[in-house]
Amino acid sequence: EVQLIESGGGLVQPGESLRLSCAASGITFKMYDMTWVRQAPGKELEWVSTIDNTGSTTYYTDSVKGRFTTSRDNAKNTLYLQMNSLKTDDPAMYSCVTDLISNGESTLKATGPSKDIGHWGLGTRITVSS
Repeated sequence: EVQLIESGGGLVQPGESLRLSCAASGITFKMYDMTWVRQAPGKELEWVSTIDNTGSTTYYTDSVKGRFTTSRDNAKNTLYLQMNSLKTDDPAMYSCVTDLISNGESTLKATGPSKDIGHWGLGTRITVSS
């Protein structure tokens, strides 16, 4: 059984930082490109970032470039999202998802995130409030 379990969410003030983790089991983690997707209340799923299976290449949506960093530890089967300088438009449920990079682009980004594509975790919630 594939399991992706996110953790690290919480309530922070604007400008603060959080690090999310996604622990994977039931898959050969090192073989998968991985993606973070978020969904704010009342809004659609939004692609945030993708990392290739080796951890050597990362991609980010414009709104988080320079603030968020995606990394992975294949020995620990864990994906990370370091979020710095959090803003009031960052609050959402953040989920990790298995993905496939094709022609230099995340499939989830290209097609639009969908829970019909890839294995999804249940997510961890970020709230930013002063």
